[in-house]
Amino acid sequence: MAHDDDSQALDRAYQPSPGLGVAVSDPAENPGLPPHRERMTDKDPKAEKAAVRTVYTLFYLSLAGSIWAVAAYMLFPIESGALIDIRRNNLFIGLGIALALLSLGIGAIHWSKALMSDKEHIEHRHPTRGKDSTREAAIKVFADANEESGFGRRTMIRNSLFAAIVASIIPGVTLFRGLAPHSTPDAPHAGDPVALLKHTMWDKDMRLVRDPDGTPIRAADVTLGSAFHVIPEALAELSHHDGYLEEKAKAIVLMMRLRPEQLIEAEDRKDWSYDGIVAYSKVCTHVGCPVALYEQQTHHLLCPCHQSQFDVTDHAKVIFGPAARPLPQLPITVDDEGYLVARSDFKEPVGPSFWERH
Repeated sequence: MAHDDDSQALDRAYQPSPGLGVAVSDPAENPGLPPHRERMTDKDPKAEKAAVRTVYTLFYLSLAGSIWAVAAYMLFPIESGALIDIRRNNLFIGLGIALALLSLGIGAIHWSKALMSDKEHIEHRHPTRGKDSTREAAIKVFADANEESGFGRRTMIRNSLFAAIVASIIPGVTLFRGLAPHSTPDAPHAGDPVALLKHTMWDKDMRLVRDPDGTPIRAADVTLGSAFHVIPEALAELSHHDGYLEEKAKAIVLMMRLRPEQLIEAEDRKDWSYDGIVAYSKVCTHVGCPVALYEQQTHHLLCPCHQSQFDVTDHAKVIFGPAARPLPQLPITVDDEGYLVARSDFKEPVGPSFWERH
């Protein structure tokens, strides 16, 4: 009760600041609220029942649209890659989702305009905690709103609304399945991201070439402190229809040259570099962003997306940021003509650390 008394005292003591307001001798009178105009649904029970039927029919129509969108996803597949199949898939799924959301929105608006209470009122706001009686009145407001809107007693509207809202989410969840590749007899690992990221185009004796012009790189051309954006030579033979971008995204490499004595190399990796030249995957092990910033004084690689930093002198281990593991290293050497070539593919999957768990 002491708290309630303090609240009443504060209410009495509170005086709003006039600010820049100017008091006038003939202020405008408050016109008050206009008289309430009854709707047809307020006066005619038949009109009210018709409005109820319209609302829950729209909600069930929304439910049907969501179900159709899911069915269209299965009835009009896009695995063939044909343009006509993709157009049909987009058309019929889009129509289903449009029907679901449009019917849901129109039904909710018609419910509020035709059936819910439309009486205007003024709500006074207070700067402090309300009295217990005020808080009890607030609870009563919610109860009155429930009664006036009919949410609690109009079961057909309420249940159809719940069904429409839940069903409207399902098409979006279903469409996520289409983002993943699908395995086929000709490509049994197409739907397995672990297998796809475990192997790239790099292979034994494949030359390292500049990105994007495909010029082979001699070891003698790589100077101290320089950095080269590198792709496998065989990538130039692929077209965009054959997966050029997908293969490049996995095989892209950043190559740098340091003094050999600056490198900290494990015994089983001493032959992975050549005369201080090292090559690491350009795909960040956090979420797959391109690690493309090289600081030649500190020999750090920086991912510009989330600021993960990797130490090139020590197997590209993580020294800052959210990345969970070092960048995969590409073993390299030179061929008889002095061009840099790969010794093999990466020894671990490229990309985010999720794949390491597999």
